[in-house]
Amino acid sequence: MFRNLYPSLIVLALAVGGSYVWLQTGSPSATGSSELAAIETIQGVTDVQASDSDASEPVEMTLGVEDAPVTIIEYASFTCPHCARFHETVFGDLVKDYVDTGKVRFIMRDVYFDRFGLWAAMLARCETDKFFEVSDLLYEQQSVWTKADSNEKVVDNLYQIGRSAGLADEAISACLQDNTKAQSLVALYQENSERDDINSTPSFLVNGKKYPNMSLEDFKKLVDELLAE
Repeated sequence: MFRNLYPSLIVLALAVGGSYVWLQTGSPSATGSSELAAIETIQGVTDVQASDSDASEPVEMTLGVEDAPVTIIEYASFTCPHCARFHETVFGDLVKDYVDTGKVRFIMRDVYFDRFGLWAAMLARCETDKFFEVSDLLYEQQSVWTKADSNEKVVDNLYQIGRSAGLADEAISACLQDNTKAQSLVALYQENSERDDINSTPSFLVNGKKYPNMSLEDFKKLVDELLAE
């Protein structure tokens, strides 16, 4: 089973450009710790409206050459266990065998089930050249950082992940307090998911056709068939 985009626990609706993104929320409280200085801002991300006028569109997070014959677009959430499993068992081999050899261009697009996933995406995009490195860490440690017993602890865990990727505390704080970026990420997520009819994660577009999650063997079979056309 894949994680459905429309969870049964719906707590808060975030208005974005006339549409709504449903996000699960908790009841955070600021700690006053300098290490967690960003939390007062990021806990309010789910209460703010995004508009086309004040949110610049984020860049696509891609691997591989632009003119590769096959393009794979992954829709994933950093809080989705099935997405973590894909990155553990499939992603690395796809990159080694197909992306690094110029056969596949891989694009990763965020899906937001909850504020934790949004915060993680903001961390991953702190430095675009570190995006996939931070993403790997977020998925590898998902069972730890998402299971913290408070929002403050989740943020603390995200700081730890950022530091392990070589990000300075000042840079992490700036990224997590960037409301404009948060607004633009949510707006882009809504636009992408509606256009491509994304209703579960992970989902994939392979040369424009939608597919559910697959094993490494099935992915290789599909890509090899497309390369042979």
